[in-house]
Amino acid sequence: MPAYVISEVDVVDESRVAAYRELATASIAQYGGRFLARGRHPDAVEGEWPDERRMVILEFDSMAEARRWYASPEYAEALEIRKDALDRRLLFVDGGP
Repeated sequence: MPAYVISEVDVVDESRVAAYRELATASIAQYGGRFLARGRHPDAVEGEWPDERRMVILEFDSMAEARRWYASPEYAEALEIRKDALDRRLLFVDGGP
């Protein structure tokens, strides 16, 4: 069953985002993840969405693979940069019915 990683992102330090993005993208691909949406501004048809917030949606083959990616040494380097580059909320959710 697929699993999705949903991230609400607010850029804090634009100069650090490129380094984070490069490392994160490589690690996502290495663990079989795919971008379904990247840096998109959603259309909030109910509720509100801050203009500065963007959304990223990843798909992995399973929750186990998503968690393996997040805990990986390859992504750990990106996470260190993320602390200073981005403010975000990160959600993991199983796909399926």
